[in-house]
Amino acid sequence: MHAQWSAHSRRPARGTKASTPRRSATARTRAETRTSGPDPRPPAPAAAAAQTTLTTLSVWRQLYERDFPLYKQPLEVGCFSLDSRRRFFNDARQLRYYVAPERKIPNFDLRAGYRERFVRRDDGVKEGLDHILRWILANRAKLQAPDAAAASPPDCALGVDFVTWRGHLTKLLTTPYETREGWLLAATRLRGTLYVSEVETDAARAERLARTERHSEMMYWGYKFEQYTCAAEPRGRPDEGGVVNTNEAFCTVVRTRLANHRLLFSGEVDCRDADPRAPPGPACYLELKTSAEICTAKQRSNFHRFKLLKWWAQSFLPGVPRIVAGFRDNDGMVVSVETYQTSKISQLIKNEYNCWKPTVCMNFCSDFLSFVQSVATEDDPRVVYLFSWEPHKEVSYTVHRDTQYCFLPDWYLREMTHAQ
Repeated sequence: MHAQWSAHSRRPARGTKASTPRRSATARTRAETRTSGPDPRPPAPAAAAAQTTLTTLSVWRQLYERDFPLYKQPLEVGCFSLDSRRRFFNDARQLRYYVAPERKIPNFDLRAGYRERFVRRDDGVKEGLDHILRWILANRAKLQAPDAAAASPPDCALGVDFVTWRGHLTKLLTTPYETREGWLLAATRLRGTLYVSEVETDAARAERLARTERHSEMMYWGYKFEQYTCAAEPRGRPDEGGVVNTNEAFCTVVRTRLANHRLLFSGEVDCRDADPRAPPGPACYLELKTSAEICTAKQRSNFHRFKLLKWWAQSFLPGVPRIVAGFRDNDGMVVSVETYQTSKISQLIKNEYNCWKPTVCMNFCSDFLSFVQSVATEDDPRVVYLFSWEPHKEVSYTVHRDTQYCFLPDWYLREMTHAQ
């Protein structure tokens, strides 16, 4: 049996509530055979009369306070870059190198350049899994390693159970503790592999369209912090006055296993350690973050309970070991920088009352993937299973055939069919 790679792979500490039975949460969910309610989004005309059998998955935290599940150390199998026009390149041309601030109080002005040197990606354009799919087509040989081929059933073309974005898995890890934002995840099965892609909820779309100028500027601050601390070359210097273009990205592609789920996912990486002696990815990567400076005990508690949860989930999944945080004042001036070891974040929060638990996050994610596998059984890209969740409710799903929810592009289906 593979060793779990994180320090979290241990039994819950004494004093926690009793562990639940070892059955998966899927087996404990209420299964109800009834006509589904209204779709979470208006269906296409062809699907208007569709009705499905609805089953649910509980998000109750105590169900997931079990032993930490096996999580195999993530292995980077490739990478890709997106340029200033969002074009795909099967290489690392957009990889940047971390440059630590020279002063203890950096005084980086995160507002600089917002009006005149900011090229904003159109977040109304939904790319789905397209960039990951392009990487798969260019690197299929990497996915068929001898051990993977031997372990894969003959009808599983890629040798993995799930293909998705890291961000979608991050949403799953944080779901048991999320109280504000719901989600929609679409799943479809092709040649034995389940592809999972996010669908924008009505609430998220309304929030995006109503975004204030202040909110947009604060989103820019995170990208500007990256510009202050990253160089294009290993021994280079940051281009502090350059254009911030959020179309550009460097993405790692990792392969791992959660319980019995073989995962292939991609996530954007901010930069890598500039030391040439640093290990290969993902162990050399760093995540860069900004956050409001912490001045009170209440602010520190909220930082531990909410922000560190998302930071931990985002970095733990691909095996990124360090998070560099720039703490800024209300005017966007960075007043301090702190580095967090991903594997030690659970120790930082252990004294917080009723705080989040890594084991709950990972067990819920594992059980959700089992739930998807049990539901999404038809191997047909024209069939999409739409999983829906809202805070304080259970995960439910509806089934859609030949609707606007189909997301695997024709060019990918042609290539995969030809390969068969």
